[in-house]
Amino acid sequence: MSELLWNLASFIIALGILVAVHEYGHFWVARRCGVIVEKFSIGFGKALWSKKGKDGTEYSISMIPLGGYVKMLDERVDEVPEELKKHAFNNRPLWQRSAIVAAGPIANFLFAIVACWLAFMIGVTALKPIVGHVDNGSIFSQAGIASGVELKAISGIQTSDWEAVNMAIVSHIGDESMTVTYSDKENIGVDVTKRLDLTNWAFDPEKDSPMLSLGFLPYRPALTLDVANVSSNSAAEKSGLLVGDRLLSANGQTLTEWQGMVDVIQANPNKAVTIAVMRDGKEIALTLTPDSKETATGEVIGFAGVSPIFEEWPEGYRYEKQYGPIVAFGKAIEKTGSIIDLTLTMTKKLFTGDVALNNLSGPISIAKGAGTTAEYGLVSFLGFLALISVNLGIINLLPLPVLDGGHLLFFAIEGITRKPVPERVQEIGYKVGTVMIMSLMAVALFNDFMRL
Repeated sequence: MSELLWNLASFIIALGILVAVHEYGHFWVARRCGVIVEKFSIGFGKALWSKKGKDGTEYSISMIPLGGYVKMLDERVDEVPEELKKHAFNNRPLWQRSAIVAAGPIANFLFAIVACWLAFMIGVTALKPIVGHVDNGSIFSQAGIASGVELKAISGIQTSDWEAVNMAIVSHIGDESMTVTYSDKENIGVDVTKRLDLTNWAFDPEKDSPMLSLGFLPYRPALTLDVANVSSNSAAEKSGLLVGDRLLSANGQTLTEWQGMVDVIQANPNKAVTIAVMRDGKEIALTLTPDSKETATGEVIGFAGVSPIFEEWPEGYRYEKQYGPIVAFGKAIEKTGSIIDLTLTMTKKLFTGDVALNNLSGPISIAKGAGTTAEYGLVSFLGFLALISVNLGIINLLPLPVLDGGHLLFFAIEGITRKPVPERVQEIGYKVGTVMIMSLMAVALFNDFMRL
């Protein structure tokens, strides 16, 4: 329950910020163009809070936190007094109306740059993309790539950390091949480029990570048998396990590695397991009854809520990504550009059928992402906001009449024909666009529920 509330609160905060940014873009440009803004609302439905500003605009926070709107004076919507008609949206020059509509998505892109800029200035520890394990017979091994190499680029895209590697791999969904450039310790300064055949690549984001689907995993230090963390109210805590305990045996089986403990726990859901630990130089016997959970394949396994201490990272494997304001700003523009490029690529593949509709995510998945990144800290949450902000901006630029992109499409036609698109045609477009958007939302929600 606490996880649900955390995810919900993180989602509301994230969406509230992004909607406010988007709508403020419309609001700011509208005011600069002399258009009267009657209402600025975050959310839809009944107002939970409302205040009339000195500028005459009503500012409100409404009950349904799934969007927002800026209500401008418009003769097509309400009766407008003669003396105020020049301040109505529909009476402004074409370029001003276009600027007002485009300002929302542009604000989202600018916000993404600011979020990335702050993240780069705060700094975060990054890991060099060094391959730790390669499955025999996998796509990676068939290309002749072994463990221990450092990934330098994927299809020409530089990969300085694992986040860059993931983004580059995901962008190749639906492609027939990609190239991987890497170096290894035995040939320092010599980069090797290999082509990967993706014709048989079966990537299911609900089951595998992009890397695991290609048959490799990042390098991680070896696990010890020492307990690093015991989750609150978990089976491990109830058994009396403490941070710092060293595991010795489970069900009479001497443990030589952490995976042995994992195997015993997973094989005994809701069944008592006898474990021996070393604590303060004394051997102590404990009884642990693992909780149970169902995997994606329907198998019921046990879990205990305990994690181990890792051995130290080798020197040079970790580094700090922290920059001064000027360098951070350049990095932020570069990062936002990469996110925009990936989002455009995936959107295109979605419409061409190269990416299946079951990859669409809705508010439930976004809420989980918001909660998870918020738990990791401010830098992760800022990265999440940047990603969703770019997606929100691009989605709104799609040429569907109910979206900003649809309005811009009508304005483009008006610019060519020198006359507005007939209202009857616009109304039909709005209805068709609404059906399409609602259909996509239904698919996204269905996918969300299937992932629960």
